[in-house]
Amino acid sequence: MNREEISLIEEHIRKKINAVKLDCAAMPAGRVAFSGDGVIKVDGLRDAKYGELLDVSGQTQAIVLGLYENEVDAIVLGEEDKASAGMIVKATGRIVEVPVGKKLLGRVVNPLGVPIDGMGELKGVRRRPIEAPAPEIADRGKVDTPLQTGILAIDSMVPIGRGQRELIIGDRQTGKTSIAVDTIINQKGKGVLCVYVAIGQKASNVSALVHTLSQYGAMDYTVIVCSTAKDSAPLQYIAPYSGCAIAEEFMYAGKDVLVVYDDLSKHAVAYRAMSLLLKRPPGREAYPGDIFYLHSRLLERAAKLSPEKGGGSVTALPIVETMAGDISAYVPTNIISITDGQIYLESDLFNAGIRPAVNVGLSVSRVGSAAQISGMKKVSGKLRLDLSQYRELAVFAQFGSDLDENTTARLEQGKRVTEALKQEVHVTLPVEHQIVLLYVTVKELLKNVPVKSIGAFNAEFLKYLDAAYPSVRESVRETGNLSMDAGLTIEDAVTEFGKIYFKE
Repeated sequence: MNREEISLIEEHIRKKINAVKLDCAAMPAGRVAFSGDGVIKVDGLRDAKYGELLDVSGQTQAIVLGLYENEVDAIVLGEEDKASAGMIVKATGRIVEVPVGKKLLGRVVNPLGVPIDGMGELKGVRRRPIEAPAPEIADRGKVDTPLQTGILAIDSMVPIGRGQRELIIGDRQTGKTSIAVDTIINQKGKGVLCVYVAIGQKASNVSALVHTLSQYGAMDYTVIVCSTAKDSAPLQYIAPYSGCAIAEEFMYAGKDVLVVYDDLSKHAVAYRAMSLLLKRPPGREAYPGDIFYLHSRLLERAAKLSPEKGGGSVTALPIVETMAGDISAYVPTNIISITDGQIYLESDLFNAGIRPAVNVGLSVSRVGSAAQISGMKKVSGKLRLDLSQYRELAVFAQFGSDLDENTTARLEQGKRVTEALKQEVHVTLPVEHQIVLLYVTVKELLKNVPVKSIGAFNAEFLKYLDAAYPSVRESVRETGNLSMDAGLTIEDAVTEFGKIYFKE
């Protein structure tokens, strides 16, 4: 082979090499130095950012939660044993994202957005980072539209507005989740989408909840983000942020959304476990110093947007469990200071058969009557006073039987108000029915009805009123107010129905 042939071959090979396009990019990488209990320490990732998603040898993913001079601390998402010492870790340059949009409605997903309801994969969905800044003050509107829970005691005395953050707090087994579920059920036909976030709960409880919502037709407008007790602490930690991201997608599209975090006590415990494993210094009750920031950055994302920004809203109902009614514990006081009010459920009331067991004295809504329609304001103004006076007098009445007529009358009225506010679980009332019942109660039209019969009497009276005087309900529904004529009609209807009811 002569020199010319050799040079031609060399030229041909050179062209072939130059024609090859290598699609590659330099990515920062490190190595796992330590792995245990879902926590990894990584050497060599100097450019990692807080909250960034890491790829652990293609086996699993982790989130950066600690930045130090020579190492990065991260928590493993998914199965803990998939990350072991020596594995290569790459920085992805992004944070955890979850699928969002209408395709999630009616589905049950885990905190990473993977469906766990056996109804197939989610295809063609947008993704959204789980962490996002809260809306600016200038982008927010007034919280003045009521979010009806369908629960008479709450809508009348502790009203919730769209865009508000109302804490549900109480001991275990006092009906906290029932209030949240009833509120979701009551949004049917009201144009409010719902996101329920289960944090550290039994899988059987979540399954029962899905069945209840399906039974009442509420799954059509609800997304459930589920992180059960058997899931790792990191998955429980990201669950509420995932739920909030799903809710925010709807809010920025101009929709009203209700998001329930059930419950943030378990969320705080999961974060505490992670922090202790990361060797962070413990503070009060062994919680880390940034436990307040953990919940404040979540709850501040609930907002009512101004009309210029679409007018959507996210209403947050965080749930917190107390121990022996101690609302002065670290996590409850933190969350009380972040939220716009709380609904306090008391064990003693629950055990006495007063359900929902709302303690009027300790429950408050900082939005107040701004989130009530005019008809509800008119009839509920005196209610809270009557009930609080009754509770106070009932304590003193235990010590003596010689009571004057005025005190006796107040006690009798208080018993009737308490009985009228009792409500069965999953039985919600439309606002027009609530206004009618409150009018009847506050005007003391039930004096001749035995206390134990008030619940049954009210239920039958509403049916009678709708059948005999349908104009009353229509008037209240259309105007949002209770006119004088409607009030007189209700008074006449009570008298008429009383004669029929007690004759039977």
